[in-house]
Amino acid sequence: MSAPARNLTLPGDPPGGRPAVAVWSIGVAVYFVAVIFRTSLGVAGLDAADRFHVNASALSTFSILQLLVYAGMQIPVGLLVDRLGTKRVLSIGAVLFTAGQLGFAFSPSYGTALASRALLGCGDAMTFISVLRLGTRWFLARRGPLVAQLAGLVGMAGNLVSTLVLARLLHGIGWTPAFAGSALAGVVVLVLTLLFLKDHPEGQEPEPSPHRGAAYVRRQIAASWREPGTRLGLWVHFTTQFPAMVFLLLWGLPFLVEAQGLSRATAGELLTLVVLSNMVIGLVYGQVVARHHAARLPLALGTVGATALLWAATLAYPGEHAPMWLLLVLCAVLGACGPASMLGFDFARPANPPERQGTASGITNMGGFIASMTTLFAIGVLLDATGDDYTVAFSSVFVLQALGVSQILRLRGRAARRERERLVASRVETVHVPAA
Repeated sequence: MSAPARNLTLPGDPPGGRPAVAVWSIGVAVYFVAVIFRTSLGVAGLDAADRFHVNASALSTFSILQLLVYAGMQIPVGLLVDRLGTKRVLSIGAVLFTAGQLGFAFSPSYGTALASRALLGCGDAMTFISVLRLGTRWFLARRGPLVAQLAGLVGMAGNLVSTLVLARLLHGIGWTPAFAGSALAGVVVLVLTLLFLKDHPEGQEPEPSPHRGAAYVRRQIAASWREPGTRLGLWVHFTTQFPAMVFLLLWGLPFLVEAQGLSRATAGELLTLVVLSNMVIGLVYGQVVARHHAARLPLALGTVGATALLWAATLAYPGEHAPMWLLLVLCAVLGACGPASMLGFDFARPANPPERQGTASGITNMGGFIASMTTLFAIGVLLDATGDDYTVAFSSVFVLQALGVSQILRLRGRAARRERERLVASRVETVHVPAA
């Protein structure tokens, strides 16, 4: 049995408190704005198709390219966070995603719009890992699961702003004013980061890590990858995150409007339900895992099972459209995907020492975005190939879920043994530390 969370306090843990909350709040504000920009296409997909005169496959390329850049940047960003610290990386990220949002607002063509989304994805990639690093530097280790879930909750609040606010602005004042106006939020968080954010508490500077070029980078990545907990975290993130990400990022609104016959207003309300469910479930998952560390895997697998069941029921419903109650339950269950994906970091975090946390988090965070990118592409291609048959297109979800679950089951035993060994070693180390 895994040790309870109260036994996870380690030597050298930061004090937490109000200063930690203040600094961490600035970091999550940057992430909040990045998520608004990332998910803005989810409420503008049909408008983008009309504006740039593209089909389903070309429309999905917007999100695929954005996620491709995001996923490809995760390990480099993890290394940058370990090397440069969170303040510098968050500042660079804010500049890039703000420039990307502005570029998208004024893009005259499909090509320039694609380039803008790629730039946005690059900046977005620098935010979440930096926020995770802030959490480990400023809060007690036993608070890690709850702090990570709260960060995810703030991200979903950004999604909520896209769904409720940006969607109304888009249809009220038009494409360019809506996207350009939202970019001002990026300027605000950049200024806050430059003026007030600190990498770590006073007197708790990390040991400087030696850097010897490419050889050092390879060692960091290899050492993180060798840990079963890192690989398990990646596959948990891979398997849990993508169904909701694909739904919110691009294909949820077209599915609800074109396949289920709902109005855009009703479809927007269902997307909002996914976000609200995510926020509530995130708080629950964070509290449960903080108290019962062994609940991580059952929660992750339970979420995957419930998501697969509800998608199967919705897609296989014999009527022309699924009933509203089933769509409501589907969207509520999709809300659990984000919190479940955060559990991946709770496997990677105890598997790696502090100097590798950024790298390990980057590897883990690649999982869900690779799965999302793959599914976005598959759905777009299948829609074009089948004449907009959403049942066939969305069945691709099950293929990736099956792959992910098989890997989770393969790695879970090795990761648990390694984690127990590390916990025992840390206790022994604590016992032998002489009193000050």
